[in-house]
Order: sequence, then C-alpha cells, then structure tokens
Amino acid sequence: MANEKKKDIIERTFKFGVAVINVANSLPKTPAGFTIANQLIRSGTSVGANVEEAQDGLTKKEFIKSLSIALKEARETNFWLKIALESNHLNLEKTKPVLGEVEELIKILVTIVKKSKMKL
Repeated sequence: MANEKKKDIIERTFKFGVAVINVANSLPKTPAGFTIANQLIRSGTSVGANVEEAQDGLTKKEFIKSLSIALKEARETNFWLKIALESNHLNLEKTKPVLGEVEELIKILVTIVKKSKMKL
C-alpha cells in the first residue's frame, strides 16, 4: 500500500509538471508573460523533481528536507498561477484544473512531511 502511494505522488507531481509547462506555454508573449511562464515552469517542475529526489534520501531527515522543498515549490507555483489569473494573463477555465491539483498536492505534501517528522 505504501509503495502504491509513493508511486501515486511521483506520478502526480510528474503529470503536474507537464500540466504547468502547458499552461505556461499558453501565456502571452509579453515581458510579464515570459516572466510568469519562467517562474511557473521553474517552480512547477521542481515539485516533482524534489519528490523524486526524496525517494533516494539516505536518512529520514533528507527525505523530509526534499519533500519540504517540494512543498515550498508547490506553494510558489500556486502563487504564480494566481498572479497570472489576477493579472488576466490566464483564464480560469484553462487554469482551474492545475490550481485544483496544486492545492491537493500541497495538502498531500503537508501531511507526508508532518507524519514523517512525527516518526523521527
């Protein structure tokens, strides 16, 4: 069961990174659009990269550190998605699924980090 959950979070964060890239590519080709796209791609793909890295943590502390970074990156991605929406660079229809997923990933990562810290 734990192995299935591990595969699920790895797969979800990978698919999330792809979705973020697709959303970023739909931003307007303006200075603001390029800046938001750059930040979105950096933070959105970093979530999965850090979850992946956590799998090879040599210690529980390394595992927690990598997942904590993934959580921070998910929160940053959430911020940039909201900035893009509020500044009318993205429409809600296109962004809603990605926003929903990042909010779920944040909740999942918070839970994993808290439970892992309790086991230290």
